[in-house]
Order: sequence, then C-alpha cells, then structure tokens
Amino acid sequence: MNPLSSPLLADLYQFTMLQSYIEQDMEETAVFELFVRKLPPGRNFMVAAGLEQVLEFLENLEFSPEELDWLATRFPPHVITYLEKIHFDGDVHAMPEGTLFFPNEPILRITAKLPQAQLVESRIINLMHFETLIASKAARSVLVAPDKLLVDFGMRRAHGAEAGLLAARASYLAGFSGTATVLAGTLYDIPLFGTMAHSFIQAHSDESAAFEHFARSHPGNTVLLIDTYDTEAAAHKVVTLAKKLKTEAINIKGVRLDSGDLAQHARNVRQILNAGGLEDTTIFASGNLDEYQLHALLSANAPIDGFGIGTALDISSDAPALDCAYKLQEYAGKPRRKYSEGKATWPGRKQVYRNHGSDGYMAGDIVALAENDPQQGEPLIQPFMQSGKRLHPSPSLHQIRNQTIANYKRLPISMTAPNPAPVYPVTISTALKTMADQLDRERAMHDREAAK
Repeated sequence: MNPLSSPLLADLYQFTMLQSYIEQDMEETAVFELFVRKLPPGRNFMVAAGLEQVLEFLENLEFSPEELDWLATRFPPHVITYLEKIHFDGDVHAMPEGTLFFPNEPILRITAKLPQAQLVESRIINLMHFETLIASKAARSVLVAPDKLLVDFGMRRAHGAEAGLLAARASYLAGFSGTATVLAGTLYDIPLFGTMAHSFIQAHSDESAAFEHFARSHPGNTVLLIDTYDTEAAAHKVVTLAKKLKTEAINIKGVRLDSGDLAQHARNVRQILNAGGLEDTTIFASGNLDEYQLHALLSANAPIDGFGIGTALDISSDAPALDCAYKLQEYAGKPRRKYSEGKATWPGRKQVYRNHGSDGYMAGDIVALAENDPQQGEPLIQPFMQSGKRLHPSPSLHQIRNQTIANYKRLPISMTAPNPAPVYPVTISTALKTMADQLDRERAMHDREAAK
C-alpha cells in the first residue's frame, strides 16, 4: 500500500463527520470550493497547480482491507460497511493548472454526495495548497530571469520526500528549466541538471586532477564547480584544462559558482574564460538564491547564464503557507454561506470570468454564479471529471508549462516584478451579491424566530 494514496491521509474529523452524515441520512449533493482568501505578502498573483494529483487521488479512492480493519477498531460496523463501498463518483471543475488567479476566486469545485465531498477535503487541500504555493514562488524567478536556465536545487531541504518531488513538478510547471531531483525526472519527465559537489574536489589531492577526472567521465556535459578553494585561480585551471582536452574533442560546457560575491566572481571568471578562448563556457550560480537575489544580480549585469534555486523555492521561505480554504457552498440544492468573522464566504457554485484590455493584458476578473449569471469574459473554471470519470486526458507537464509561460505574457507589466504591484481588480457579480444578501436576510429572520 502506498500511504500517499491512502484515504486515511485525512484529518480525523472527516471520519467523525462522515459517521454523523450517514447516521442522519445526509447524503444529498454537496458543492465545495477551494480558494485562497488573500495573497501572501509581496505576491501579486498565484499560479494554480496540483490538479493532476487531485484527480489521481479521487479516481483511485478506496479503502484497503487492512485500512478497514484498522478503522473497525475505532468506528462502528455501519461506518465500515459504508466505507467498503465508497468510491468517488462526483464531478470536478477547476482552473487548469498554470492559470494565474487571485484571492476569493475558486480554483477547484467538488460536487458529490456530502460524505464523499467531505472525506477528501484534507488531501485535496494538502495537494493543491503545496503545489500552488511552490508554483507561485517559482513564477517570480521565471519572470525576473525569463531567458536564464533555472534549476530546482531544493529537494534535500524540502519538508519530506513528497514535497521535494512535487516542488520539482510545480516549479517546472511554472517555467523552470528542470530539476536536480532524479526521481522527478523519471516520474514527470522533467529535464535533469547537475554538476558536482565540493566533496568531489576535496577527495582529490589536486583540484586540476579533480576537474580532469570529472571531464573525462562526463565528456558531453562537463560543468565544473570552481569555488572550493580560490575561485579565480580555479578558473585559470579550467582554461588550462580546456586546452589539453580540446585535442580529444572534450569541451568544458560550464562552470558553477556557489559562494561569495557572485556578481564580482562572475565578472572575474567571465574575463578569465574569455581571455582563454572559452567564450561559450557558461557560468552557473547557486547558493541560497531567491527571486530577489536574481533580480539584484541581473540588475547589476552579472554575466551569469543560469541559476540553481533550492531552499527558498522548495519551502517558499518568505511565504511558507497560503490562507486557503475548502468550503461548503451548496447542499441539497440550496446555497450555503459561512458567516465567521473575517472568514465569510460567497455562496453557491461559481465561475470566474477574465477580461483583457485592448492591449491584450489582463484587466480584471469577475466572480459570478456558475448558473443564471451572464457570461462576462473568458470563463476560467472548466469541467475535468464527471461521475468519477475523467472527461479528457490530461495535458503533459510540458504542455502545461508552455501554457503557463504564455499566461505570463498577459500579465500587466507592473505585476511581473518581484515587488508589490497595484491590486488586480476582482469584482463580485451583482447576482452573487444578491444571493448573499438573500441568505443574510433569511438567516436574520431565522434567528429572530428562534429567539421567540
């Protein structure tokens, strides 16, 4: 059993509520929507990601005999009988992965019998939250350095193995060039990149010998780490080695910098390489980088061709969580609304319409009712699953990545910088406001009657 596909990967209260639902015969259709309440500090938009993993989880939802045996020690027999037969047979509507979105816009809608829709909440949030978080972080580096090689280096400091894998997927979806995580290459067909560690240099008694041994082992992809000792001295050694290897048709593809003043080292190394005839040898930088440092390095015209971004990306260090929620919006054919202070929701099934200006850039969104509300732009929420079955094959990750990059081209210029931009306009439709007002009046009337 793969624990990451288990329906037990849920909060306990999903099961306690399920028991009460089935005991009270509350199995009519429910509609839940997943949305983000507000942008993290510094963010201008978010990138939807994780839908593919949600669809896989839902279409494979079932309990194993071992899981049912374990649950039987905690729940009564009628609950176990119910869970023996449970499969997801509901509908899924969502924004396609790679869609740019904003607060209070649903990115996923689950329509299913209430116990089913409730049971899957925790894992759905877990998957969509994390990949959206990382894709939104990665997008900022892609926009800062659109023409540079960007590689996910963060698996070793990710919060667990699944997080490392999904971070590789989410960052590639957002426009990164690839990852250093080998398993992500096999699972998701993401291009792999890697060089060497300082230990490889230290294991040799001579730095030049280390460079030569590595070059001969990897003649088609020789990228040498040159800052273990003296960076500029190592660059001169690379030039000397390149001349020696040239007769054997072995070219040094690039060098990597991982410490110190990266901008100044890059300038010095570029000068040394060029003087030695290695104008085509690239410079790759890593070492606790994020989008802000990329912006600073490129603004300083540092001659760096690519970047490895690790910890800051895989844990989204400046914004490690999204204020997201999966809330009931309709049950038994009636709209529902949460009124909690600071967390009130807009009721009903919703659609998000996007409008563009005459210049082609995004100009504003409208959150409207999915039904009985006139279409007011490009609809972003699409059907993906009906009665538990996918409606169409999923696009490849490469196709999603290409579409995400195309989506960036429609962002207003002010929103592409790593600094906060003016708030993007998201309007609530008149029909949706009217529905909310009607529910407010009904609730107030009910409260008055109950108080008598």
